[in-house]
Amino acid sequence: MAKASSSAAVRWRAGSSTLLEKMRSDFNGSSKSAVDRVRQVRIGINDVPYDLLPRVVPAVPTGYHETEQDSDIAWADLIGKFKELILLSFDTRVRQYEEDIKEKDNQRGLPGWNFCTFFILKEGLARGFESVGLVEDALVGYDELSVGLDAIIQEQAIAGSAEAHGGALLEYTEELKTLAQKAVDQITRGKMDFEDDEEAVDLQSGERAPAGVVDNFDAIPISSTKKPYRELILANNVSLFDFRCYIFARQISLLLRLGNAWSTREELLAKLKEQQGLVPRGVAPRAPPQKPTDESENLSQLAEICRRALEFVPAVSTLLNRDIMAAMSSKKKSGDGKGKVQQTPLDPVLSEVIENIVASFAFSVAQQILAQTSTKALPIPPSTLAPHDGQEPKASIPEPKTMMHPARTTSLHSRASQRPPPSPGIFPSGRRSSSPDVVASSPYLKSGLEELAARRAELYTLSRNILEESGKKRGWTDGWASVPVVGESDVNDMEDVSLDEDEGVDMEEAESDMNHGAAAVQASAAGVGNELLRTALDNKDDFYRLYETLTDKALRHYTVASFSNSVEANIADLAVLKFHLGDYAEAASYFYETIPFFAERGWSLLELSMLVMYARCLKELRKLDDYVNKALRQLLSKAAAAERDRLERKSLLRFGARDESTQFPEASAISGFLEDMLTISTSLEKEVRVSLAGFFCDVEIGGAPAYEDGQDSFTLSLKLRSLLVDEFEAQSISLRIVSPAVGGVKEIWLQTTGPALIKPGRNKVQLQGTFIMVGDYEVDQIRLSSHNVLMHFEREVGQVADKSLNILTNPRVMLYQRADSLDVRLLAAKDVRLDKNNALELEVLTGWNTITTCEVKIRSATGGLRLLMAEAAVLGEPQPKKRLDGGSFVFGDISAERTIRIRLPFTVEQDVLNVAVKVEVTYSTDRGTFTFFKTLSVPISLALGVNVQDVFKHDALFSRFTVSTASASPLRLFKSELQGSEVFESHFGVPPSEPILVFPKQPASLMYKITRKPRGAPPGPKTKKTMYLKLWYSVVQNEIEELFEQTLRRDVEATTGLRAYSKLVVAKVLAGVQSGLSTYELEKAALLGEMSTVFLGDIRWEAQFSGLGLGLGGSASEAAKLAGWFAEWLRKNPVLVLPRPGNDTAEQRSSILIPVDIPPITIVHTADMRFQEPLGSITAAGDRVFCINQVLPVTLHLRWTRIWDTTVAVPASSKGATTTAATTTARSEDLEFSYELTAPSDTWLLGGRRKGHFVIPAMEDPEGGEVVGASSTPDTEADIPLLLIPLREGWLPFPSVDIREVRSGNGDAKGGSGGGEGGGEATAVGQHGHCETDTRNLGETVLVVADRAKVTLSLDASGLGGGPLVLESERAGLGVRVVV
Repeated sequence: MAKASSSAAVRWRAGSSTLLEKMRSDFNGSSKSAVDRVRQVRIGINDVPYDLLPRVVPAVPTGYHETEQDSDIAWADLIGKFKELILLSFDTRVRQYEEDIKEKDNQRGLPGWNFCTFFILKEGLARGFESVGLVEDALVGYDELSVGLDAIIQEQAIAGSAEAHGGALLEYTEELKTLAQKAVDQITRGKMDFEDDEEAVDLQSGERAPAGVVDNFDAIPISSTKKPYRELILANNVSLFDFRCYIFARQISLLLRLGNAWSTREELLAKLKEQQGLVPRGVAPRAPPQKPTDESENLSQLAEICRRALEFVPAVSTLLNRDIMAAMSSKKKSGDGKGKVQQTPLDPVLSEVIENIVASFAFSVAQQILAQTSTKALPIPPSTLAPHDGQEPKASIPEPKTMMHPARTTSLHSRASQRPPPSPGIFPSGRRSSSPDVVASSPYLKSGLEELAARRAELYTLSRNILEESGKKRGWTDGWASVPVVGESDVNDMEDVSLDEDEGVDMEEAESDMNHGAAAVQASAAGVGNELLRTALDNKDDFYRLYETLTDKALRHYTVASFSNSVEANIADLAVLKFHLGDYAEAASYFYETIPFFAERGWSLLELSMLVMYARCLKELRKLDDYVNKALRQLLSKAAAAERDRLERKSLLRFGARDESTQFPEASAISGFLEDMLTISTSLEKEVRVSLAGFFCDVEIGGAPAYEDGQDSFTLSLKLRSLLVDEFEAQSISLRIVSPAVGGVKEIWLQTTGPALIKPGRNKVQLQGTFIMVGDYEVDQIRLSSHNVLMHFEREVGQVADKSLNILTNPRVMLYQRADSLDVRLLAAKDVRLDKNNALELEVLTGWNTITTCEVKIRSATGGLRLLMAEAAVLGEPQPKKRLDGGSFVFGDISAERTIRIRLPFTVEQDVLNVAVKVEVTYSTDRGTFTFFKTLSVPISLALGVNVQDVFKHDALFSRFTVSTASASPLRLFKSELQGSEVFESHFGVPPSEPILVFPKQPASLMYKITRKPRGAPPGPKTKKTMYLKLWYSVVQNEIEELFEQTLRRDVEATTGLRAYSKLVVAKVLAGVQSGLSTYELEKAALLGEMSTVFLGDIRWEAQFSGLGLGLGGSASEAAKLAGWFAEWLRKNPVLVLPRPGNDTAEQRSSILIPVDIPPITIVHTADMRFQEPLGSITAAGDRVFCINQVLPVTLHLRWTRIWDTTVAVPASSKGATTTAATTTARSEDLEFSYELTAPSDTWLLGGRRKGHFVIPAMEDPEGGEVVGASSTPDTEADIPLLLIPLREGWLPFPSVDIREVRSGNGDAKGGSGGGEGGGEATAVGQHGHCETDTRNLGETVLVVADRAKVTLSLDASGLGGGPLVLESERAGLGVRVVV
């Protein structure tokens, strides 16, 4: 480095080179590849502090100027050059190391090659890497050395010579020998286990530590600075145990650097002291606060440390065991000169000492690693353990600062918190940290977090296992040994058998002596150097406290690691421990949380054992509700599930699939709990509901319903297999069957008549039902009640049966009516009147029942149907004793085979085709009370439709009635009658001799002539003017159904053994007939008079009758018998002949009475055009013939009548005066009308009075009572002369006549055209009511021809347009006037 001068041109010597070049030539090499080692940085006088300037140089500014950027570049160049040269030197050294290592490695097979020398050489390279920050490369080097050591040890073991393969290591460690001898002396001399003046022995130090210094086995067992390991290794004065410990210590230190978790020796000792705060003796001071750092730990590297520790501890424990055994057996070599060790059993005292030393060392290593890997980055949830004896709760200090492993950071704050209640969500999901900013910015927050938590949890578990094994020697167990065993134990106790026959007797004697000596030392703590472990083994309370704490630590770490299985396993350990210690409240909470986990994983026997303990906890705590509902119910359910599994596996024996490895619970372990549940349930307020499927299997309906003769009841057999180990008495067993049907879901309950004893295994109970509803049902509920416990099973109707449960695989049940049972029928009224409310007829047939009391309830089952129960009436006998509100009739004694008929008037809010009625009959006989329920449907829609068309004449009204069928079925019309009224009478032609068939596309027409009665009563307010059309008819489909019903009932009742099924067969067949009949079949049957039964052969009748069970003898089912009988019936009856009713039986058919109102017409006009005689000629057919342009004189004759005006004149003082004002005026005043003739302009030329007015005089009421002026007379009729001139040839219709009323006020009267094409009359609505015009000439035509007798034509194309040309024509000369 050179100091800047005042001028760049200043020279120290003569020449052209600068000072910088001179320095480069002096210090750099002369070769081209020489490294440049000179850099220049200018430092001005002003850049140097004043006190550092030489006094001979004046501190004045110079003339040189340098920018800040130039200065930064110069300094950066200098620093970069430093790094380059350091790395260059390091690279040279590394290459040298690698060449030496390669050379030494190639000499591995030569005599005298020593692994220790090779180790020191290669470790030098690793340490070089570490010194420059290449920690990963250094770790790789130590890993290779560890593998190399393993290889050397293996080669030495195979060859049997250590000197020839890498050099021999010490057989044992002197410090371990000293420690073991001292522990043996302590046991043999009877010293106390815990003496205050005991001197600690440093296992890894050449010098013995002074008394009171706890820097030995229980402090930092793994440290690379304990001994001068490199010197010992170089001198081949190291044991394999020390070698392993040194390599592992170096690996851990490198991993701590990589994980940014390095701590000094004092910090580590402080943390280890902090761990001893858990023990009751001598709480150590907490670690001093550290300086905060912005760098966070690499969790993945910390997890790697834990992983290596978990692998190191078992391996080094084996080495430690061998080391001590070699050290203690070095004095016992035989004197044969061959160095053979005498094979004698291990001394019990020495064995105990070795186990204690190994356990203490392993425990200390685990605690050291846990302390070194503790970090605040782990969001450990708070502890769930309760405080002990007033001590500070473990949950009050966060996990990074727990009393066992304090964190390395500065926070010493303790936050008090209460123990949260145990629940399935016992662990919070939030993270807890005293420095959230650091955690949030840490790049390793999530990377490796779960892995680190899992590895630390395994270390805690390892520590707990060490503690557990040490406690077993003192009789302190974790509680699992006393867990109730519910599994089968056939070969649980086994003995070890020696396979060495020669040494069998000697070994037995030696083992007996060893066991005798071991009995005296099994509780000794000699050799246990770890203070925490030693204190825990002092007494039972400290042991269980440390065991519980380690388990809780592992549990919480497993929670962070998301190891759910391990979490539940630790919860189970805590539960068993609390139960073993008698803390039933804590044990119950843990059992409640962990039992579902083992249930889901299929650990059935373990689950049962836990349930037994859980039940005992609740019973001791007197929580009877939880004891029954949570513990006993689940315990019995799981035991039943195990029994179900055993039965399933037992059923596989016949297939040879036997599994001897599966264990099942013993009955004696579960016996008695059922009785407890039933007994204690009576003291509970709420009913205990349990699933029937959990306690029973193979639950089925035992066949079809069984009916009893002489009464309307049935029974069902319920088969069920009890999976419980105890028998019990069920007070009641009930079963519900349901059937979704029109009008709502139908349900029937069946139950036992008394208590039933349920035994383990198969049972069969009888359930009786007194409620009869015909139909197909499914069982959806089963209830078994005992004391205050209800075992229930429920399923959805139509749900596919779950075969895994073996419950109700076939839940279908069919109920039917027997021939002599009580029945109900609903009929529509045969005589229907449209002007009155319709009615239904209900029939109740008692059958074989002699009834003492009977109540009939009737309800509507159709929306909009209203039953008029106030107008309902019982027809004939018997009559009810009383009627209740809501449509109920109560009857007294009724003998058998009687019928009750009830007429039910009804109304409907809207037109419906069918109506349904619910009928419930509750009746009592000498055998009990029974209930019959049935929903009946009957069609109420009209079977036919009638349309009417009226044609008014002067003295008669012609009405044509068109009768059509309202359904797809034809009907027979037997008779019709139009009943007269007080004003009108009807006339009909000759009636048909046979009934008329009316088809859907072929209606029938009835024409009636209606006239006024000559001496009928004048229209008045009470005069009956309505006529009635009555039709007698029958529907062909109803005839067919009635034929099938009568024939089938007769044939079934005549067949032996099938009489009881007559109603069932008829109902099923009629349903098939109704759905199978097509329109074509109905029309064919109506025409031919017979009905084919072939269409019924395609139905699967056996399926229709399913559910009837087996017949007598059980040989064939009743369904098969009925299906076979019906098939034979179809074969014998291929065709059924319909009866052909005549008119003489029409009164027995249905009838309908339709009111027919005659519309009141004020005036009916009659217009008639008459030709004056003689005119034209008449053809043979009677038609008149006229010539074109012939003048035709015609007379228009107009007449009128008021006989069709049947309105009543109401006085002005009455309420209806305003509505009949027009009628009153029309009768009392003259009426003026206008007429007009119209015709097409190309057809007729009209002449004369085509338009005009005429007046109709008022009606007079003389004293005699006869009406005067009701019809026109010759004096009041009009004859109007007209001229008609035809304008074209052909058949021409008469001109039309339009008559309108002339209104007296403003406005024109409106009327219809008489003679239009629409009909024979036209209706006019005028000021005084309706008017009709009867045009007599409507439909009449005249023939108009040309007035030519002869025409001469030219057949060439000389005419206009190329057609024929008329040359000459001669007139006919008819002698009439024509218009030219």
